[in-house]
Amino acid sequence: MRLVISLLILPFPAQAWDHTIGDICTLSHQTETATIHLTYDPAKPLYTLKVTREGGWPQSPFFGMRFDGRQPNAISTNRHVHQEDAVFVADVGFGNVLDGLQFNDTAYALTEGEFAAFPLDGAAPHVQAFRDCMPNAGV
Repeated sequence: MRLVISLLILPFPAQAWDHTIGDICTLSHQTETATIHLTYDPAKPLYTLKVTREGGWPQSPFFGMRFDGRQPNAISTNRHVHQEDAVFVADVGFGNVLDGLQFNDTAYALTEGEFAAFPLDGAAPHVQAFRDCMPNAGV
């Protein structure tokens, strides 16, 4: 009985990083308040990044990512789009984003005055699999 009670009061672990490999590859992670979701379509090629945040994002002239850890970096763009409670970015290259996610400890999605934090524990192998995404052989 003590074991059951102690298991019930322990905090649940954060959802792990996840990836899928297919015609369009994905990489995602969810915290209690935000979700980061990347896609890569090797047929185009095109990368997308969508960061959803509880309470949404304010309109902002920029969207940025900051990475803290062994290879810190900060990047920003003014080519983002607000979609309901999310910020969306698309580009043909995401090397800085992938480096930041793979080689650091924490990632922050940022707009003017708002942010969402993503712990990067366990992200590296999923980011590498996402980097290695290749189109499935067609018939």
